[in-house]
Amino acid sequence: MTVELSITSNFTFLTGASHPEDYAERAAFEGLEAIAIADANSVAGIVRAHQRLKEIARIVAARAAAEAEDGPIGPPRPAHIPAPPSLSIRTVPRLVPAARLVLTEGLEITVLAATRAGWGRLCRLLTVGRRRAAKGACDLRLEDLLEGMEGMELILHAPPDLPAGAGRTASEDRGPGDARQAGAALSGGPPGPGGAGPLSAGVWRPLARRLAQRFGGQMHLALAPVYDGADSVRFDRLARLAAALGLPTIATARPILHHGRRRKLADVLTAIRLGLRVDELGRAALANGEQRLRGPSEMRRLLGRHEGALDRAAALAARCSFDIASLRYEYPSEIADGESPRQRLARLAREGLDWRYPGGAPAKVRAMLEHELQLIAKLNYEPYFLTVRDIVAFARERGILCQGRGSAANSVVCYCMGVTSVSPEIGTMVFERFVSEARDEPPDIDVDFEHERREEVIQHIYERYGRHRAGLCATVIHYRGKRAIREVGAAMGLSKDTIGALSSQLWGFFSTNGLEDQRMREIGLDPEDRRLKLTMELIHEIVGFPRHLSQHVGGFVVTEGRLDELVPIENAAMEDRTVICWDKDDIEALGILKVDVLSLGMLTCIRKAFDLLKMHHGQDHDLAALPQEDPKVYDMLCRADSVGVFQVESRAQMNFLPRMRPRNFYDLVIEVAIIRPGPIQGDMVHPYIRRRNGEEEVSFPSDELGQVLGKTLGVPLFQEQAMQIAIIGAGFTPDEADRLRRALATFKKRGNITDFRSRFLRGMARNGYDAEFAERCFSQIEGFGSYGFPESHAASFALLVYASAWIKCHHPAVFACALLNAQPMGFYAPAQIVRDAREHGVEVRPVSIEASYWDNVLEPDGRGGLALRLGLRQIKGVREEDAAWLAAARGNGYRSVRDVWRRAGLGPHVLARLAEADVFAPLGLTRREALWEARALAGDRPLPLFAGDMEGEGVREPAAHLPEMTEGEEIVEDYVAMRLTLRRHPVALLRHILTPGSA
Repeated sequence: MTVELSITSNFTFLTGASHPEDYAERAAFEGLEAIAIADANSVAGIVRAHQRLKEIARIVAARAAAEAEDGPIGPPRPAHIPAPPSLSIRTVPRLVPAARLVLTEGLEITVLAATRAGWGRLCRLLTVGRRRAAKGACDLRLEDLLEGMEGMELILHAPPDLPAGAGRTASEDRGPGDARQAGAALSGGPPGPGGAGPLSAGVWRPLARRLAQRFGGQMHLALAPVYDGADSVRFDRLARLAAALGLPTIATARPILHHGRRRKLADVLTAIRLGLRVDELGRAALANGEQRLRGPSEMRRLLGRHEGALDRAAALAARCSFDIASLRYEYPSEIADGESPRQRLARLAREGLDWRYPGGAPAKVRAMLEHELQLIAKLNYEPYFLTVRDIVAFARERGILCQGRGSAANSVVCYCMGVTSVSPEIGTMVFERFVSEARDEPPDIDVDFEHERREEVIQHIYERYGRHRAGLCATVIHYRGKRAIREVGAAMGLSKDTIGALSSQLWGFFSTNGLEDQRMREIGLDPEDRRLKLTMELIHEIVGFPRHLSQHVGGFVVTEGRLDELVPIENAAMEDRTVICWDKDDIEALGILKVDVLSLGMLTCIRKAFDLLKMHHGQDHDLAALPQEDPKVYDMLCRADSVGVFQVESRAQMNFLPRMRPRNFYDLVIEVAIIRPGPIQGDMVHPYIRRRNGEEEVSFPSDELGQVLGKTLGVPLFQEQAMQIAIIGAGFTPDEADRLRRALATFKKRGNITDFRSRFLRGMARNGYDAEFAERCFSQIEGFGSYGFPESHAASFALLVYASAWIKCHHPAVFACALLNAQPMGFYAPAQIVRDAREHGVEVRPVSIEASYWDNVLEPDGRGGLALRLGLRQIKGVREEDAAWLAAARGNGYRSVRDVWRRAGLGPHVLARLAEADVFAPLGLTRREALWEARALAGDRPLPLFAGDMEGEGVREPAAHLPEMTEGEEIVEDYVAMRLTLRRHPVALLRHILTPGSA
C-alpha cells in the first residue's frame, strides 16, 4: 500500500501546477491507496478532488458490474502469457483531508484531519490565521498550534538545505545570529526584519524540538526528495534528525505537478508570482520535472534503505478515518417561541394564505398548500423555508423590495410567506421536481433585493447568526483568455505590443480551431517562432487554472452550529464581509445549504416608482397587487415600446416582441427564456414562432414527451424540460440526470455536455425515437450548456417585466424618474431614457440651481400632469453630499455663484462642475458667465470677514463680455457635463447635410 500525503495543487495559487482533479486521476492510475491535497493554509481544493474520486469510483463500479454481467472487456489473456505492464484501472484512492500550515516563524507542517473533531479544529485554526490577516493572506503562529491539535496528525517538513550536522543538538552549531532568530521565533515574533522565510537549520531545530515535545505521538518528520542528486545523503541526515527528535519518518514526494509535462507551466506560474520573466528566474525555476506525483515502485527506488517510511505513511493514512463526505451539515433550526420548525412553517403559511386571499383562497390553492407542506415535512426542509422567510421578512420590515425565484420559489408556500409575488394560480410551475427529490437536496430559492440596499440584508444575516455561523461562498477566479494572454505573455518576455495584438484576436484563438496561424500572420506575427509557439501552448494550458478567490455575488451559508468548524472562514476584500473558501459547486457537492441574497437594479427602480405613485397619485401598489393582464401593457410590448423595461429592452428582444406578440403572463415567461444563447444556438426560436403563428404543425413524438413540451408547443425552452427529456425520452437515471444538470450549470468551467451524447442517443433509440429527432433534441440540450434559463426563474423575472411595463405604460413620467434615480443599471444610458420619456409626452426640465435636488423629482407641469426635473446626480463629478448642502442652504433661492459658494460651502471645483452643466441659467447667467464667476473664487470657503451677507458692500469687478456659445457648443458641453442634452439631437445639426432638401 502506497500513499501521498503532501500534495500541492493549483489552489496554492501560482505555485501548484495541476488541478486537484488531475492528481485524483493520476493517483488512481498509479495505484495509490490514499492521497492528501495539502495546499498552503487552505482546504479550498479538496472538494474538487473528492468529487473526481467519487466519479472514478462510479466508473470503476460500472466497469466491474459490466464485467460481472458480460465477462471481461476484450479477448482473454492466455494463462501461460505473463501480464504486461499496465496502469491501474481498478484502484480508487481515498482522500485524506489536509492542509499545509505555513507559520510566520517559517515552519511548514502538513496537518491531516484524522477525525471529525480534528477537521473542526483545523478549520478553526485556519480561520484564526485568515481572519487575522488581509484577504488572501494567513497569519498563523506557533503559539496557535500549541493550544491543541487533538484529532490531527502532523508531518513536519525540514529545510531542504539541512547541514551535515543535522543530528546534533541545537546549541552545538548555532551562531549568534541564529540565536537571535530562534529567540524571536520562540517568542512568537518574526524571524527577522523580512518576516517568515527559509529558516536556517540552527533556528529550525529548537522550534522542531519544541513541537516534538508537545505533539510527540502525533508528529512525524517528512522524508522528501529534492531531486538534486544528493537525496540519498539527505535521507540519512533526516533519519538521524528524526531519531534525535524522537519522531518517526514519513515518505512524501511533495508533488507540485501531477505529471512531469507540467514543468514549464510551473515555471510560468512562479514567474507570474514573482513578477519576473521566465528567463530571469534563476534558482527559483524548477531544475527538472521530477517534483511530481509518483507511484509505489518509483518511491521505493528513491527511498532505498529508508523505504520503511513509505509503509509508515500508509499506516498513518489508515489511522486517518475522517472522510470529507461524512460532514453533516445542519440547517439553522429556526425554532421560535417553543414552536417546532414544522409547526411554525405551517402556521406562517396558513396565516399568509389569509393575507394573500382576503376573500378566501380557492380550493385548488388550499389543496396545493397542504400538498406542499406534506412534501416539505417528508423531506425535512422546513428550516430552509423558514430561513428564507425570515430574511425576506426583515427586508419587508425595512421597506426593501425583494422577489424570490428558483425551483421552489414559485410555490404556494413561498407566495403565502411573501418570498415571491408570483401567484401560484398562474400554473407555470409544478412544486415537485423529480431530479431534486432524487438528489435529496434542499430546493433552490434565490432572493433578489434592491441593489442599493442589499448590504443592509447582508449585515442583518451576519448580526442574526453571527460570523461564526454565517459566511458568503467563495467564487474561484479562473484564468480566462485575456488574463492568460496578458500574464503568460509577460512571463514569457513578449512585448506589450505583441500581447496587445494577441488579445485583440481572442475570439480567433478560443472559439475557432485551426485559424491561429492564419490570424497571427494577419497581425504580423510569425506562428513558427519558437517562443511564440510555446507561449500559445502555455496560454491554452493555463486557461481554467484558479487565479485567486473572490466572494460570491450573494450566496450565504448559514449553519446551526459553528460554520468555522465546517469550513475555514476568511476576510473578503470588502469591509465587513467574511467568506468561506468553497464555491457554490463545492458546497452543493457536500449538501450544504446556500441562500442567495442577490441584488437587482430593477427592484430599486420599481420600489422608487411605487413611492412616487404613492406621493403624487395616492396609489399604494406592490408586485402582487398590480392590475393583472392589462391589454394596454401587452399592446405596448407588441409595439416593442420597451426602452427601460426589465429583460425585454435589448435590440434582440425588441425585434422579437412584434413576432411573439405576448398577450398573457405566460407569454412573458417564454419571452424572457427564449432570447438566450442556449435556445438561439439550439435552434429553438424559429420553430417555436412558426408553431405559435400556425405556420407549422404542433406535434409530439410521444404522449410522454407531449406532457413535458405541451406548454411550449413541442419545443424545449427551459432547463427543466431538457432534463425531463433526458429522463423520459432517453431513460436517464436520477444520478445521470443530476450529472447532466451539473454539466449544464458548470459549462464555463469543467462541465462537458457532449460526454452524455452517446448515452442520450442510445437511450432515445431504445425507447423508439428516430435518430433525427434524437439528434435535434440533444443539439437543443447542448444549447442550454451555452446558456439556458429555468422556467422557475423566468416566471419570477416575467413578473418584473410586467410590473415595469405597467408603470411605463400608465405612468411614463414616474417610470423615467425612478429609472434615472436607480442608475447605474439596465441597458440604456440616461440620455436615451430621457429621450424616450419625451417621446411619451413627458416634459423634462433641466437641472436647476433653484429647483433640483440630488435625485430626479416630479413637479406639477401646470397642465394637471407631472414634469420630470433632472437632479444633480446627472452631473459628473458632483457628490450626493454636495447636493445635500446645496439644497439645505437654498432657502428662498440663490442670487449668484458667489452666494452659493458662501452659503452652501461648496468648493470652487464643484461650482465649476455645476456651471459646466448650465445649472445657473435660472439666475440669468449663461454657462460661460457662471464658469467665469466660479473660476474667480479662491479657496474652499470665504474668509471670516467676508463670510456674512455684505449687502452690496463687496468690491465689484468689471463685467466680462464673453462670446456667446453656439447651439452646437451648448449641446457638446451638455454631453460632457451630464451625458445628455435637452436641446436638439446632435445629428439634427447635420440634417441639412445628411438629407439635402430637408427643412
